[in-house]
Amino acid sequence: MKFSVVVEKDEDKYYVASVPELPGCHTQAKTLDAVMERIKEAIQAYLEVETDDLKNRRCNKLVGVSFVEVHA
Repeated sequence: MKFSVVVEKDEDKYYVASVPELPGCHTQAKTLDAVMERIKEAIQAYLEVETDDLKNRRCNKLVGVSFVEVHA
């Protein structure tokens, strides 16, 4: 199975990864490699518990990410 993973860097310089298709599925780590390994583990754990719910859920497909700048 393939999932979209969003990775951000927080104010403490931790990488934070989340899976939009799986509410509550997220993790963090000090390095990008570590956060990617941890998000795979988090997805596996999520699927062990929520497999039936996931089969019945209609998920959006990630098309892309854009950045928009506005003057405030």
